[in-house]
Amino acid sequence: MIGNYINGNHINKNHSSKFIDIYDPSKGESVDKVILSNKKDFDDVMQSSKNAFISWSSETPLKRSRVLQKYKYILEKNIETLAKIISTEHGKTLDDAKGSVIRGLEVVEFAIGIPHLLKGEFSQNVGSNIDSWSIRQPLGVTAGITPFNFPAMVPMWMYPISIACGNTFILKPSEKDPSCSIKLAELFSEAGLPDGVLNVINGDKEVVNLILNSHDVSSVSFVGSTPVAKYIYESSAKTGKRVQALGGAKNHLVVMPDANLDQAVDGIIGAAYGSAGERCMAVSVAVAVGDIADKLVDNINKKAEPLIVAPWTDSSSQMGPVISEEHKNKIEDYIQSGLDEGAKLVLDGRDLKIQGYENGYFVGPTLFDNVKKDMKIYNEEIFGPVLCVIRARNYDEALNLVNNHAFGNGTSIYTSDGEVSRHFTTNCKIGMVGVNVPIPVPMAFHSFGGWKQSLFGDHSMHGTEGVRFYTKLKTVTSRWPNSIKKGPEFKMPTN
Repeated sequence: MIGNYINGNHINKNHSSKFIDIYDPSKGESVDKVILSNKKDFDDVMQSSKNAFISWSSETPLKRSRVLQKYKYILEKNIETLAKIISTEHGKTLDDAKGSVIRGLEVVEFAIGIPHLLKGEFSQNVGSNIDSWSIRQPLGVTAGITPFNFPAMVPMWMYPISIACGNTFILKPSEKDPSCSIKLAELFSEAGLPDGVLNVINGDKEVVNLILNSHDVSSVSFVGSTPVAKYIYESSAKTGKRVQALGGAKNHLVVMPDANLDQAVDGIIGAAYGSAGERCMAVSVAVAVGDIADKLVDNINKKAEPLIVAPWTDSSSQMGPVISEEHKNKIEDYIQSGLDEGAKLVLDGRDLKIQGYENGYFVGPTLFDNVKKDMKIYNEEIFGPVLCVIRARNYDEALNLVNNHAFGNGTSIYTSDGEVSRHFTTNCKIGMVGVNVPIPVPMAFHSFGGWKQSLFGDHSMHGTEGVRFYTKLKTVTSRWPNSIKKGPEFKMPTN
């Protein structure tokens, strides 16, 4: 039974008595239960977070940094443990899980530099004997609502920076794989984080709404689907919260005729089918430009067909199951939709059965060719191992496909032409762009976020954008007594 983590303690006796099953997606079997918290549970979390903020926000940035330094070392020692927790509840391969923990750890490393990142600006003599400077101060109680696909990395995009800035943080993880978040909080306590600075509350939409409606929560960070991101953005506005809500994606990878075909295919295979396509940065559309299309489709098919789909406990596995039976059925409905609308199904991942794991939620690599821009499989996020190839006559047509899609999360171009690359990176209306890089996820010292229907709010995640998001800017203008002697003024001050 998985409860909440409040005030530095595992809380197994909660107010709510509702629990739901957590499933091993490789087996399709329940492996544990998690609480669905109620308002009284949330009130306990809220009170703990508010109390902790008073003292934590008064700590010096250097003292906060030292706690994060200890946390970094403890996380490094527990990468294997965290990865196994992720793989058990999510189903992704162990190497993929390890990689996601390390990418989250990089944000902790970035947040250790918070004394430098919080430095303001100073101007002397903005007026006669008047100085002015800026200060960044914490918001208060902040919250994060995170998805199932990266139960370590995505929370670590949020809470390390928030906490480093002097805030307290309430984490609401996905109810499908909550154990990793509990472990992350436990390890932070081990590093010396004061009780209540990081609390974890498990639950469903009821808890989400309690967070959104609370006037005591100053900001909400979210990663998930576009409809939910939009809902969070709109609901949070009613209580004056800051919001960074990352939504859906339909990431296009453009392959130009002069591209290195082998590199492009390898990039597409890993980006489309890694983690069973359950990544917001997964490549779900390959745009084949000109006469490279036939070779591209043929080579993708040849490399995708023999991919090893197996449970994470199989060291040879290259792709695991999807998260749930419901999601498996949804992906297969999309595949049928593509067939019904006239796309060519080159590789069909449905009806995949693995001996000993017949009840697992496995969907094999799936490849569509001749996809058209009015098809459902092109316009909607599938979030599974389904790659759509759409053909473009030339570069301009390919760029228009990228720019006219509702989502604007990530995109890539494979080309040997520097001029084309420069034009693409300058003119594509997308938040994260790769050149001969299939998954252009920014490092922690840059910021992660899309455009259009892929991001609601003014700030991307982590990097300096994260520091700005989790702090309020205050500007001070100062003149000391007796520095100047004159009477009152009744006009706008000028130099």
